[in-house]
Amino acid sequence: MKASNDERLIVALDLPTTKLAKKLSVDLGDSISVYKVGLALVPIGGFELIESLKQAGKKVFLDLKLFDIGNTIENTVKNLQFLDVDFLTVHGDPQVVRAASKARGNSNMKILAVTLLTSLDRQDLTDSLIISGSISDLVATRAQNAFLAGADGVIASPNEVKKIRALKEAVGKLIVTPGIRFTGGPLDDQKRTSDPLAAFENGADFIVVGRPIYSSNNPLSEVKKIHLASKREE
Repeated sequence: MKASNDERLIVALDLPTTKLAKKLSVDLGDSISVYKVGLALVPIGGFELIESLKQAGKKVFLDLKLFDIGNTIENTVKNLQFLDVDFLTVHGDPQVVRAASKARGNSNMKILAVTLLTSLDRQDLTDSLIISGSISDLVATRAQNAFLAGADGVIASPNEVKKIRALKEAVGKLIVTPGIRFTGGPLDDQKRTSDPLAAFENGADFIVVGRPIYSSNNPLSEVKKIHLASKREE
């Protein structure tokens, strides 16, 4: 699934209300083809927002990072199919990925496995009793396991993309990259970051950007800046 230049930027609609999220999507117009709707919007009309985005011809990345026992994952994924989302995130544990992939069946929904959140560093992993080792190695191993379990792609920071792309199991798979920040800009709560061009040069298929866009005084101008910074020759 090779995306064109204007499809490779996914805008995260992580705004306080669905009204503001919808307004941003309207303001960005044809400059954005794919939007991420996350967990915070689900209780306040997030599914209705997804339906309106789909009706407007947009692709939707539903970012729920599902994690539960296999039976619950299967039932949840089946119950979400009415939304016709294009991407759905689950945690990268193999039993979760297997259940989600099974429940997805023949639908076009892509199951994306979260490796390790971009807001985590090695100390965070230690505090959570996760085994020793470099983050890049752990992410690559989690990605490999997720691919073997049936994931269509993975979520990883730009710093680990090259190592994931080198895996034989990654052939034909998607790598979606949050943690995109320009040098000198605010990192917010992100700890493993890089700029758009580096992410794509390392092998990412899509990048996800939220706060740098929706916190800007001119979101459309910020989108154009990211498009220009990540431009590649076809």
